[in-house]
Amino acid sequence: MERYLAELNEAQKEAATTIDGPVLILAGAGTGKTKTITTRLAYLLSLGVDPRSTLTLTFTNKAAQEMRFRALGMIGINAPYPPELFTFHKFGLLFLRFHIDKLNRRPAFVIIDSDDKKRILKQLCGEAIEPKVAASAISRYKNAIVSPEMALTQSDGIDPLSKKRFEAIAEIYGRYDAYLVANNLVDFDDLLLLPHRIMLDCPDLRSYISRRYQFVMVDEYQDTNELQFQLLRQLCSEHTNLCVVGDDDQSIYGWRGANVRNILGFCDHFGKAKVVKLEINYRSTEEIIKAANELIGHNRERYEKRLRGALGSGEAIRIKESNDESEEALFIAKEARRRIDEGASPKNIAVLFRINALSRALEEGFTKARVPFQLVDSVGFYERSEIKDAIAYLRLAVNPDDDFSVRRALNKPRRGIGDLTQKKLSQAAADRQTTLMGLLENASDKELEAIAGKKATQALREFEAAMRELSALTHESAAKLIDRFEALIGLRRYYGEKEEIERALNLDELYGLARDFSANNDGAGLVEFLSESALASDQDALGGEVVNLMTIHAAKGLEFDHVFVVGLEEGFFPLIGETSDMEEERRLGYVAFTRAKKSLTLCSARSRFFHGKRETMKKSRFFAEAALVSGCLTIDDRPQIKQGDLIKHKIFGIGRVLSVAKVGREQKLTINFGGIRREILSNYVERI
Repeated sequence: MERYLAELNEAQKEAATTIDGPVLILAGAGTGKTKTITTRLAYLLSLGVDPRSTLTLTFTNKAAQEMRFRALGMIGINAPYPPELFTFHKFGLLFLRFHIDKLNRRPAFVIIDSDDKKRILKQLCGEAIEPKVAASAISRYKNAIVSPEMALTQSDGIDPLSKKRFEAIAEIYGRYDAYLVANNLVDFDDLLLLPHRIMLDCPDLRSYISRRYQFVMVDEYQDTNELQFQLLRQLCSEHTNLCVVGDDDQSIYGWRGANVRNILGFCDHFGKAKVVKLEINYRSTEEIIKAANELIGHNRERYEKRLRGALGSGEAIRIKESNDESEEALFIAKEARRRIDEGASPKNIAVLFRINALSRALEEGFTKARVPFQLVDSVGFYERSEIKDAIAYLRLAVNPDDDFSVRRALNKPRRGIGDLTQKKLSQAAADRQTTLMGLLENASDKELEAIAGKKATQALREFEAAMRELSALTHESAAKLIDRFEALIGLRRYYGEKEEIERALNLDELYGLARDFSANNDGAGLVEFLSESALASDQDALGGEVVNLMTIHAAKGLEFDHVFVVGLEEGFFPLIGETSDMEEERRLGYVAFTRAKKSLTLCSARSRFFHGKRETMKKSRFFAEAALVSGCLTIDDRPQIKQGDLIKHKIFGIGRVLSVAKVGREQKLTINFGGIRREILSNYVERI
């Protein structure tokens, strides 16, 4: 252990060896965060701490795998028990497999993805609300721990039009949750919300779990939301040994519920905490670090810290202004080609943008220049139609109550069971108060023929028999089941015969993943494979000798030798609008700059074609704020709260803003807290 500690700088060593009580490690970009926390984990184990009494939580599979690999390398690959190191959602999934019965639900639940969620909501929304809007609102409610009943009360006191909309979404939320329970499904947010609910309702279980995990560590703490924060409080209800690692300057997910105040208020939330700052950057050149420091220094709500470089000087930051987006894209593609010709690996080059709309011109420019690239965050592998068709069958084998998967699988490959027949079957199942599979299993041929016709009945019987056989194999290895699935259903063969080669190859990839999963996990079964598939992320698929085009959000946690940031114009980056938070925009800029190791190129255009028309653009204020050009700097007030916003108060909890009035430089808010109105200054609340 002494050898590993000797490799750390003084601040890292202090962070790694402080193990009792709450600890906040403020890890600036590129300061060796992963090395520090994996050494801390190994140090704990070297003191004789049982690996099973440690719990380390991360946000991505990639981070979890890297930390596990490094920690095992330090403590020895043959350790009797590996430390428990998961993503938040993987922890929630494992918790639910053991304890979901506390909610009177069965452990063989199936996880749905965002596309499944929107399809379910499409059935429930009707014409009143767009499924996409409802999906986003429901996710926000769940991550703010707002139930459908609570959501209804938050519409009190606002204007009639908004009230009607809020009530419609709350009502859809209630029906959506009921649908999930009836079909034994959980969505991504439920993987954290349901464990929180179980531990809230079962204090003995909460106490047992907290005593089991005596040492809890959390990576990327600045990205936690209200639900994750409350879950951590439950996990630490019996002790204070919580170590969180993060950087308030890299909190960039406010739009999806992350609350930077979790890290800013850590010492208030968890008692007197030890704070350790990691400020030596081992990733980037001095020029890049200086610009990042200057930019983020304009934020007021942050811990005071300043990165210092360990690598010395390098190339000057390059600023390129183009006439339009086509010229900009061609310039970047040619520069990427030049770097590649000079020996750079394409995968070590990235082009980052604030909004997805900027990717179109970049794709065209790279295609024309014949530079290999991949657009990250496009349609993910598990979101492809043919993959979702196969997954629907596999889910159904595990969970016959899943009517949603029945409807997806029933006519793939085509069996002559169209939408009208499926509607009739659904109505018949509802009339009998059973599931679709329950209907197929219990109805006679004559009854089915009356509903669906003779030809469709024969196809339904074949479907039922195939599903019965697959269900019987769910305890076998995923590899064995997937082979039988293709033999029975022939989905890959179906696309091959239609000459849809790309779809057929994607199914080959899925089957290969199942076989590899079985081989690498001692013949693990279908439930485990489906769980891993559901938790896969976009970053897991990164690879290959191609230049990466991606949003700044997608680049979080990554690093590249050469980085181009495009769209640095007012309105694009920073994004400016009613809901914009200029401090978060600067944090995005800081993240973008610090992805670069050797060179950073910042690009703007004089005009862009956007929303159907060409507009003249103004250069981003970030050039001046980063001290890269001369200019007038402006300090923005804190983000304005508006009518209809959800807010949180330390005493009164979550409420809805009914009205806003100006009092000098402050805002006086009238807020509905579950039917109780309060007038509070905006300084004392935070927007959710």
